[in-house]
Amino acid sequence: MFRCRVAAAAAGGLARALRPLSPAPRGRAAAGNLLQRWNVPIKLQMSRQVASSGVPGGKGDSSVFVLIVGLSTLGAGAYVYRTLRENKERFTSRITTITTRSQENASSTSDADAASQGTAAPGARPEVPSHVPFLLIGGGTAAFAAARSIRARDPGARVLIVSEDPALPYMRPPLSKELWFSDDPNVTETLRFKQWNGKERSIYFQPPSFYVPVRDLPFVENGGVAVLRGKKVVHMDVRGNIVKLSDGTQISYDKCLIATGGSPRNLPAIERAGKDVQQRLTLFRKIEDFKSLEKISREVKSITIIGGGFLGSELACALGRRARSRGLEVIQLFPENGNMGKVLPEYLSNWTTEKVRREGVNVMPNAVVKSVSVCGNRLMIKLKDGRKVETDHIVAAVGLEPNVELAKSAGLEVDSDFGGFRVNAELQARSNIWVAGDAACFYDIKLGRRRVEHHDHAVVSGRLAGENMTGAAKPYWHQSMFWSDLGPNVGYEAIGLVDSSLPTVGVFAKATAKDTPKSATEQSGTGIRSESETEAEASEVHISPSVSSTPQVPKQGEDYGKGVIFYLRDKVVVGIVLWNIFNRMPIARKIIKDGEEHDDLNEVAKLFNIHED
Repeated sequence: MFRCRVAAAAAGGLARALRPLSPAPRGRAAAGNLLQRWNVPIKLQMSRQVASSGVPGGKGDSSVFVLIVGLSTLGAGAYVYRTLRENKERFTSRITTITTRSQENASSTSDADAASQGTAAPGARPEVPSHVPFLLIGGGTAAFAAARSIRARDPGARVLIVSEDPALPYMRPPLSKELWFSDDPNVTETLRFKQWNGKERSIYFQPPSFYVPVRDLPFVENGGVAVLRGKKVVHMDVRGNIVKLSDGTQISYDKCLIATGGSPRNLPAIERAGKDVQQRLTLFRKIEDFKSLEKISREVKSITIIGGGFLGSELACALGRRARSRGLEVIQLFPENGNMGKVLPEYLSNWTTEKVRREGVNVMPNAVVKSVSVCGNRLMIKLKDGRKVETDHIVAAVGLEPNVELAKSAGLEVDSDFGGFRVNAELQARSNIWVAGDAACFYDIKLGRRRVEHHDHAVVSGRLAGENMTGAAKPYWHQSMFWSDLGPNVGYEAIGLVDSSLPTVGVFAKATAKDTPKSATEQSGTGIRSESETEAEASEVHISPSVSSTPQVPKQGEDYGKGVIFYLRDKVVVGIVLWNIFNRMPIARKIIKDGEEHDDLNEVAKLFNIHED
């Protein structure tokens, strides 16, 4: 607009400047002179114009000046027209740009408002977010504990759990315990069970409504936890903070937790046996394994459990209960001298073996499998000592192999002695990467480097990893506990290094009606006992001085009602088993943490009130 005005002013000024130079009209004379000029021959006019040196408009010819004025006016008009046209085009373009930006901003604001309400156009959202602030690899107890911990410290956090399991996060202990004692014929569908105290609960940590749909995770107003099920992380780029899934999908992250857990081990003799044997084998670990084995137990006549540890003994007792009512033959065989022979001292292991036998199980200790084959319609298990066992189905419960496949692509260190990812005191493997649960090989400040495969450790390590992922920078000092129940009437809790190869001292007393897992559940309100005890620790342990006495090893065949078993290393208590003594774990944790020598362990045992009626 400024240029238009300047051009117009210039044209007007030029016209005013030329006006005094134009000849002033003087009536008819002026008109006659003009006509005379037009009648002058053109040749003469040209010579006069060239020869003229006077002021135009006088007596000389002024037509050339009229021509100049006309051309100037025409040029000024063209200039003004061109300038106006260009300004109009720029103005139109500017208006269009402003309008477009306004529409984009309005659309963006509308999307943001819709997203804040969790209702942004679903069609525009990818099925899997390309980026998440918190990525948890694995859908077990450790991952769920971490997710809950992250959200507790950062209520607006967006957490994505990537799990191979088709199910939502759930607790594993009931798979080999309470679910087998349910009277509900639909237990494999409901996955609800009664705890020993009679209260009913689900195996799942939370109902589906607790979780956010995966595609909505980046858009919900207050964040949340989403579970991407049936997917496996197959590659990690730790420098780029990116993972790749089995279907090729890539997800970037800010913080990542590896909680991949472990896979059940198999026996080499079974692996060599071929497909026919594999089809009659259960490697017990997941919900689907429970459903499958429960169905099989209704259809076959004989099941053999290989393994005498926690899982094998629990399943043996659970299936033994059905042996009486359904005529099912349950066989348990293992290389040790007795059930849980790697954990319990020999006398208590032998007593446990008799207890399992009383449940209707044919227990075969000192049994090493040499080969397995199909003979007719049944399986034939040959032992190294020449014995043979015929059965219809095999359950292998021979330990867990930590899932560390990601170590190669991620460049993470795997411990050569214990297996699992090596982590520091804060459960960190690399910058922005933490590990928790069965797959973590951590340093215990009291007991050295360890790897623990128990529910309580998964809960506590997952919770701590989640806290550290949100900046807590806390070390892992917790002594995790574990428990095993051989039905509702016999159970134990343990902490620290419980290895039968260590020297042990046991102090026992007569049990009462309240010294059972059932009673413990009634007192605590939950059968998942680590939920009630977690990190609790006694503030002070006071041991009365007394004359030193030598604890007596219980006699063979004695009924061990309840007691405390101390595991020693260099005269210091490094592990404790509480046999039918419950809700006393904080005291045991304190004793191990103090790391002191004790002259009289009988006095230490009194701290657990084992002599109460």
